[in-house]
Amino acid sequence: MRILVVGKGGREHAICWKLSLSKNVSKIYAAPGNAGIAEIAETVAIPSDDLRGLADFARANSIDLTVVGPESPLTMGIVDEFESRGLKIFGPSKKASVIEGSKAFAKDFMQRYHIPTASFRIFTGHFEALDFVKSAGYPLVVKADGLAAGKGAIICRNPDEACGAVEKLMVQKMFGSAGMKLVIEEYLEGEEVTLMAFTDGKNIVPMVPSQDHKRIFDGDNGPNTGGMGAYAPAAFIDQKLTKTLQELILEPTIRGLANEGRIYRGVLYVGLMITDRGPKVLEYNCRFGDPETQAVLPLLESDLAEIFADIAEGFIHIDDVKWSDKAAACVVLASGGYPDNYRTGFPINGIENIKSADGLVFHAGTAVADGRIVTAGGRVLGVTGIGANLKEALRNAYHCVDKINFEQMHYRKDIGWRANNQNRAML
Repeated sequence: MRILVVGKGGREHAICWKLSLSKNVSKIYAAPGNAGIAEIAETVAIPSDDLRGLADFARANSIDLTVVGPESPLTMGIVDEFESRGLKIFGPSKKASVIEGSKAFAKDFMQRYHIPTASFRIFTGHFEALDFVKSAGYPLVVKADGLAAGKGAIICRNPDEACGAVEKLMVQKMFGSAGMKLVIEEYLEGEEVTLMAFTDGKNIVPMVPSQDHKRIFDGDNGPNTGGMGAYAPAAFIDQKLTKTLQELILEPTIRGLANEGRIYRGVLYVGLMITDRGPKVLEYNCRFGDPETQAVLPLLESDLAEIFADIAEGFIHIDDVKWSDKAAACVVLASGGYPDNYRTGFPINGIENIKSADGLVFHAGTAVADGRIVTAGGRVLGVTGIGANLKEALRNAYHCVDKINFEQMHYRKDIGWRANNQNRAML
């Protein structure tokens, strides 16, 4: 099987790595890829938002299956473009991807199908939003409606912070057109967890639940990022609770989308808050999470290429998806200053000292300059450790982190810190 992977981050490196282990895969291309992906796949200089260029490449190079990593090409309609040309592709259509492309749509959708979520209001006018937050209860969350690279949700503790968030999103256009419409919702307390699932539009196979770390600093302090690390499994999500989440959230979501003519095939990502009032949906994503994928895929024992191909054909074999009983933890190494201003182009040292038996290094923002791997983004590397339990997985991950360095390198030293506080009953 000849496979094209679309994207250039750590998630895409993890996907390429897992596909490279498949006996069914003869060739992997990545567009545009990164320095790490180039070690296991042939990279091609086509941006992930060049839908026609990617489809032309797939046809010209006899690609059997294309796998889409990031959300932007999915919400732009890459699946529709490929399928209109008779090309096989893994991912949801443009109509289905709106579940991530518009938070306002997602909130209205959940309300229509009685899927538990935070109470909310939607605003298209700047002054209307300001009037609301001046008299609302606190804390609350102000969210850009459109795509904002995982940084479009601002937690506000008082009216001044909320007014500032409205100004940044709607007037200053911090995230461009994504902030032309806002969702303002109640702030939920509890344990946050990510549950991703494979689905063919009807059948659903939950993955191992994971827990992300969005804030830049230890103790969940500082601004939101795309994610500073993750671990799996999130032990407080046991089989009983996973079954509850499937019946309460996953199945109504897939059925509801199908009911509206939005057949959903691919990976459905559900960000959840497990509150003392039960689970509530924080957000949907129409693809694998990043960095959750770097912690979850190493625990998949089944052939990922077969799963992708089955879903692209319209039917997933549920019993064929098997998971390890081990644990995995990913620590993200970021550029100093991320998620705000940061410098790139610094040589990265030490990756060559890490053997696969110690851990896995997934490249995110890297490039090659003068024959050396250098930093080329905010999140630079994801270092994943695997162990018999979370404690061992974290020890292995940080042992590998200690071998790597680049100028202004920053990472959280407390990935998995919430795991010790998750023994109480959540429902």
